[in-house]
Amino acid sequence: MKNAMKHKGTFKKVGHSKKRMYGPRALLICGYPAEEHTPFLEMLEKIGLAGVPAVFTTYRDLGSAVGDLLTSEDKTGLKETSPMRRAVIMSGLTQKELNTLMGVYRKAELPSQLWASLTPVSENWPLRKLLEELYAESKSIRIRGKS
Repeated sequence: MKNAMKHKGTFKKVGHSKKRMYGPRALLICGYPAEEHTPFLEMLEKIGLAGVPAVFTTYRDLGSAVGDLLTSEDKTGLKETSPMRRAVIMSGLTQKELNTLMGVYRKAELPSQLWASLTPVSENWPLRKLLEELYAESKSIRIRGKS
């Protein structure tokens, strides 16, 4: 998802506003092996996002509502490997912060992953459903890009 966020079934271009987007200020980090947690936190520190709570989801979180997970204690799941799709769900960031995070991640040539920002619709979904939807959208975009 290139600098776009899903909103009520459609993509909406993300700008560079300093106004906070929807939801509590936090990041859900999904599908990362334990050894990548600290480097991810170090990247957040380098770009000025060290104060944003980072929740490392685990397999047992797949049935939990995304909004509930975003209110988990900072660094929950740290050092636990997560066997699920690789994704970062962002909540309460500014558009500028979102763009900075995604840009730095891309420039670091890290493994491809799914990106999402919380919406009033997705906050009540189980994490499993959100990851499935993100993967389906990503796959659809890749297929359309090849035609």
